[in-house]
Amino acid sequence: MIYVVEKGDTLEHISAESGVPVWKIIYDNQLDLPDRLVPGQALLLLKEGETGHEGEGLRVGGYAYPFIEPEILMQAVPALHELLVFSYGFTFEGELVPPQQDDLWLVEECWKRGVEPVLVLTPFSGGAFNNQLVKVLTENDVIQEKVIDQLYRAVEDNGYAGVNIDFEYILPENKVKFAQFVGRVRKQMSEGGYRTSVAVAPKVSETQKGLLVEGLDYYLLGENADYVFLMTYEWGYTYGPPMAVAPADKVRQVLEYAVTKIPEEKLIMGIPNYGYDWPLPYERGMTRARTIGNVEAVRIAAETAVEIRYAQIAQSPWFTYVDAGQSHEVWFEDPRSIMAKIDLAREFGISGIGYWNLMRPFRANWLLTGSRAEG
Repeated sequence: MIYVVEKGDTLEHISAESGVPVWKIIYDNQLDLPDRLVPGQALLLLKEGETGHEGEGLRVGGYAYPFIEPEILMQAVPALHELLVFSYGFTFEGELVPPQQDDLWLVEECWKRGVEPVLVLTPFSGGAFNNQLVKVLTENDVIQEKVIDQLYRAVEDNGYAGVNIDFEYILPENKVKFAQFVGRVRKQMSEGGYRTSVAVAPKVSETQKGLLVEGLDYYLLGENADYVFLMTYEWGYTYGPPMAVAPADKVRQVLEYAVTKIPEEKLIMGIPNYGYDWPLPYERGMTRARTIGNVEAVRIAAETAVEIRYAQIAQSPWFTYVDAGQSHEVWFEDPRSIMAKIDLAREFGISGIGYWNLMRPFRANWLLTGSRAEG
C-alpha cells in the first residue's frame, strides 16, 4: 500500500509492478511533477475503488476554518467523523463572538456528508490566545454563566453537535477553575445531547514546567470532558530549530503520561497536516520557518532534485535543499509517518485521532485513513 521510491524508478515501472494505473498514482498522491519522482518519496498505492481503512475503529476528526476551500474539504470528508469549526471567541464582558466568515455553510455541508460539526471556543483577542480572557471567564461566575448560555444557544441554533474548548496559556492559578468551567459546559451541553471536548497542550509529567502546560490538570480535565484532544505536535515549530513537527518518540511520551490520568476511551491524539521549511543555518531568536503543506514539501524536493530521508526515531520524512544560494531543511508528514501515528493510537487503545488542520491538501492521507467506520 505504501511504496518508497528508489533511484531510477518510473511511474510506469511502479504501475506495472503494483497493478495501480499511472493516472491513479498521480491523482491519489497529488503529484505536481509526475515526471520527477523523488528517491525516498512515499507513494500510496491503491487500486481503483480501494481505500486503506487504517482509521477503522478510530474516531477521526480535524479542525478547519470556515473559509476552507470546498475541494480540499471534500478530500477529507470520507475519512471524518467530526469537523471542528475554528472558531468562536468571547469578550471580557462575556459576549460570544462568532467567526468572521459564515460558518453555517460548513455546518450544513457536514450534516449532508454524514460528518458531525463541532463548535470550537477559543480565548482569542487580537489574533492570539489571551490568558487574561481565560482568567476573567474562570474567576467570574456571572460572565461564565453568560458565555455558557450563549454557547448553548449557538450550538442549538446553528446545528452543531457539540463544543470543543481550545484554551492555551492558562495561568497556573486558574488550573482548577478552568477544569470546572469545562465541567459546567459539559453539564449544560449534555442536557441537549451535545458533547464537550477540550484541547490540551502535550504534557509528559505532573510537574512539567512551561507556559503551555502549567495551567492544565489532565486528571481534572478528563473528569470534566467527554473527550480530551492532545495537541501532540509543534515540537518542530516556527521559531524553533529544525526537527519533526510530531516526532513519534515525543508523542509516545505524552500518551504514556496521558493514559495514567485520562481514560483511554476519552483520548484523541492530534496529528499535524503540515510541515515546516527552515532557512539554514538556524539562529535562535532570528530564524523563522515557513509553514508548508505535505504535498508542497514533496514538490519542493522534486523541483530541487534532492532525496527525501526518513528519521527512524521520529518516524518522519525530511530533506535539505538549496535555493538561490540559501540552504533549507524541511520536515513534513507522508503516508509512512501517518501510519506510524495511527499505530501509536492503536497501541495505546485510545478513542481516535484528530488533525490540525484540514486547510491544506493531503489526499493520500485521507485515502489511507479510509472510509468512515464505527469509531
